[in-house]
Amino acid sequence: MGYHLRRSTSGAGGSLDQPIEEWPYLDQEVLQGSRTRKVCMTCHWFRHHAGVNCIPLLTCQLHQGLLAHGEHLTRRCQEWIKDMTRQRGWCPEVA
Repeated sequence: MGYHLRRSTSGAGGSLDQPIEEWPYLDQEVLQGSRTRKVCMTCHWFRHHAGVNCIPLLTCQLHQGLLAHGEHLTRRCQEWIKDMTRQRGWCPEVA
């Protein structure tokens, strides 16, 4: 159960199917505190998925990692990027 995304492997140039539930949690080396609107929830790479028993999983598609609940509201990484569709009022992750 759950989503399977293509995850490239380093070196061989192949790919590895790995369920989102098995992604590692991102730590403070990747995420830094933010007091602006530049937080994970407003980032182009942020997604949420229904995990086991419909418990939401918060993910970063760029780092292929999980976010602990609440960190998506107060943290971001150096690669934070605004989604151009959000400038027009469309933001399905936040709505």
